[in-house]
Amino acid sequence: MSDINKAWNKVTLARLKDRPSSDFFIKNIFDDFIEFHGDRCFGDDKAIIGGIGRLKDKSFTIIAEVKGKDTKENLVRNFGMPHPEGYRKALRLMKQAEKFNRPIICFVDTPGAFCGVEAEERGQGHAIASNLLEMARLKVPILSVVIGEGGSGGALALAMADEVWMLENSIYSILSPEGFASILWKDVKKSKEAAEMMKLTSEDLLKFGVIDKIIEEPLEGLQKDPFSVASYMRHEIIDFIDRYEDIESNSLIYRRYNRYRNFGIYNE
Repeated sequence: MSDINKAWNKVTLARLKDRPSSDFFIKNIFDDFIEFHGDRCFGDDKAIIGGIGRLKDKSFTIIAEVKGKDTKENLVRNFGMPHPEGYRKALRLMKQAEKFNRPIICFVDTPGAFCGVEAEERGQGHAIASNLLEMARLKVPILSVVIGEGGSGGALALAMADEVWMLENSIYSILSPEGFASILWKDVKKSKEAAEMMKLTSEDLLKFGVIDKIIEEPLEGLQKDPFSVASYMRHEIIDFIDRYEDIESNSLIYRRYNRYRNFGIYNE
């Protein structure tokens, strides 16, 4: 398979309507999940769900971008594209996690933040920027897992983490291949070429040091055996916490700061 077709195949698999969403992983990794609602300012954005779950007798704050399983639920979830109140809800829960010393697990799956007029009126850019600023200095461990699409600032707003993992057939990029092709070549038909040029696959991003781990999927995609992937992720999350829970808070922040300061330093 050529590099172009390989990259586009990843895009196709990441977008499959049968691909399990974040709520599947929450249900099959954590115990006793309790969802919280609202940003205490405007409303409750259903494109982002968040709450508290337990794993290995430890409480976690879990925040996830969620797509729908069918057209009706996609409309409710706004096709996984959060409004500002979704990011503010996420930040509220992150600050609560810090207060009660709970690790934070984020699941990223969005084409991007919603770009409608109403989202801009309610401060979309400011909401995303606030998340980045506050996540950079949170005093608890943060893990983000890209499970499908990781698009632009809408994904990054939940991915300023101590470690970022990707499922094998997920993608993580500044925008969609279609958007990239439209801007660069004024031709959306060149989306396949754009996908290869953007280096948006898990293999590319691990090589660049943008992510820390690739979680393997079944041969034909996550939908073929999602339960085994969820089981593996459960064990890996336990290992993550075992490695991070005893790190002193100032050291945690310093390590996180250096992780992002080192981006762009890449040697073949």
